Amino acid sequence: MYSRPRVIGMIFLGFAAGLPFLLVFSTLSAWLRDEGVARTTIGFFSWVGITYSIKVFWAPVVDRLPLPTLTRLMGKRRSWMLLAQLCIASGLFAMALCDPHTELQLIVLFALLVAFGSATQDITIDAYRIEAVDKLLQGAMAATYVLGYRIALLVAGAGAFYIAAAYSWSYAYIAMAALMGIGVVTTLIINEPEHPGDQRTRLLETQLEKTFGIQAQQTVLQRTTAWFVDAVVSPFVEFFRRNGWMAVYILLLIGTYKISDITMGVMANPFYLDQGFSKTDIANITKLFGFFMTIAGAGLGGILVIRFGILRPLLVGAILIALTNLLFVWLAVSEPNLITLAIVISADNLSGGLATSAFIAYLSSLTNTSYTATQYALFSSLMTLPAKIIGGFSGWVVDTAGYANFFLYAGLLGIPAIFLVVYLLQHESVNDILGTKEISD
Repeated sequence: MYSRPRVIGMIFLGFAAGLPFLLVFSTLSAWLRDEGVARTTIGFFSWVGITYSIKVFWAPVVDRLPLPTLTRLMGKRRSWMLLAQLCIASGLFAMALCDPHTELQLIVLFALLVAFGSATQDITIDAYRIEAVDKLLQGAMAATYVLGYRIALLVAGAGAFYIAAAYSWSYAYIAMAALMGIGVVTTLIINEPEHPGDQRTRLLETQLEKTFGIQAQQTVLQRTTAWFVDAVVSPFVEFFRRNGWMAVYILLLIGTYKISDITMGVMANPFYLDQGFSKTDIANITKLFGFFMTIAGAGLGGILVIRFGILRPLLVGAILIALTNLLFVWLAVSEPNLITLAIVISADNLSGGLATSAFIAYLSSLTNTSYTATQYALFSSLMTLPAKIIGGFSGWVVDTAGYANFFLYAGLLGIPAIFLVVYLLQHESVNDILGTKEISD
């Protein structure tokens, strides 16, 4: 099944999806710090990543609104995919031409363009992945997508550091803009998937249209309201109807699970530089070596999910993410040493890969395939929004309290997620007991 053209194509689409992420997050933080930009300012720059966290607001537009001419020529998914990729490439190229000392505002604007294009591309690729093949091949599609995404993170992390060390950060960003051509070429080659309807989805939408009194759809206002109800309201109603009051706890877990990890990540590269590690050391250990540790952690997480279900590995991942921040406290109070750095990076990336694997499995289990694009955008937006807001103050925390206290603070931010997973585990156990009792009765 890994020889199917569409399965292979997901490697390249995954690469296109992963490439821009670090370039507006940790790699951008390193560039700015290397140019002498204040840590507090770098922390505020991380708010650019909030764009990924609010993509749910325009996911329904991407899901249902055609682009003039382009959609007719390429189809609904490919047209939006191409537009997003062109936005990313042009934004990265424009960032490369800016001087961080005098044109920080321009860098912010172009970074926003990159982040907006990247978030839009994520929405479209998620929808394409689900529609392009049947359910039996979804596992293979996800596997090749993750492989491409991780390779892109390596390129945008270690690759950008290598180019910056040999030439400059401007050359690094120009090279990254050129590499977005991989995604563009893939989009032009692949075929548009079919978009089959679903009777249960249509029934839900019809019921909601009747509730809002717009079933006639005779006026422009009625048709616009009906579109909004079908594209925006229905996915949320379906999720809450399916999960009941537990939906609140599920959404709280999604919003808190990555807070510790993302908050720590904002200051990671500036921390390595301030500790005296060279850009080459950072690329070799935190990016290249860390890449393989993350893949190992993700593989371990997948095995644990198969063996123990989703929630137990999810709990292990939450605990490990919080604990590994204590290792960064140790690194912050120790003399700079490559072996110490390798030990900390090994533990951090291994636990991060395990947690990410379990968390993706959890989010996937929550999604209704009739509304996959919009619901997954909701989950992934909520996953990062609180973390991005809190992470924006990370530079201020470091300047005020120092790196050691910052990493301790980042670890404590992971405690709410631990308690939420424990609660969901208890709820699952109660349901299992009740289900067993019903069967015996």
